[in-house]
Amino acid sequence: MRVLSHEINNSLTPIKSIAHSLRRIVDRATAFERSPEVSQGLSLIEERSGALGRFLRAYAQLARLPKPQPKSLDVTVLMTRIVELEKRLSVRVSSSPDIQLIADSDQLEQALINIVRNAVDASLETNGEVTVSWRSVGDWAEITIDDEGKGLPDTANLFVPFFTTKPNGSGIGLALSRQIAEAHGGTITLENRTGTVGCRASLRLPMGALSAFSALSQSHRPR
Repeated sequence: MRVLSHEINNSLTPIKSIAHSLRRIVDRATAFERSPEVSQGLSLIEERSGALGRFLRAYAQLARLPKPQPKSLDVTVLMTRIVELEKRLSVRVSSSPDIQLIADSDQLEQALINIVRNAVDASLETNGEVTVSWRSVGDWAEITIDDEGKGLPDTANLFVPFFTTKPNGSGIGLALSRQIAEAHGGTITLENRTGTVGCRASLRLPMGALSAFSALSQSHRPR
């Protein structure tokens, strides 16, 4: 995958760059010299080269998730940091208890950023809100993200890699988030909320000791 990405990107980068330069030359030409077909063709080459490059980067990210590097982390600190990263909408944080986890902070942050971003995307369409909360349930920590979007018409393909309903979506956000959750011995679910509008995403992770986490990550690591 690394070799394939390297070789294809070596070709895509100059193709995109030259197409962009040629389109600028065409755009500066006089109306008599300018050909709409040429300009449109160059724009398409530039657009598709960029899309293919993004696809390769996304696939490489999904295919080569590294083994988690667990350490102690504070869920409150983690969620506060994630919420502050979202600038399009003010995400509300419900009052939640202090919880300590043994997990890979970087991977867990990436999974939750993906989930929160999806929730904000949905709520922006309806001028709704996004709320995050967390709690302990027995030996598990449960992090919940509620949105007030239109809800999910179909949940069958949500975690299928590269399946997306967004015009500019890559289709790997939820698949990667689930892979990260499973590598930590956890689960992630996405379902329509009952009695109200929107969707609820729930990330459940074990709160065991470091040795227990190591055993879980060995048995659940991606293949």
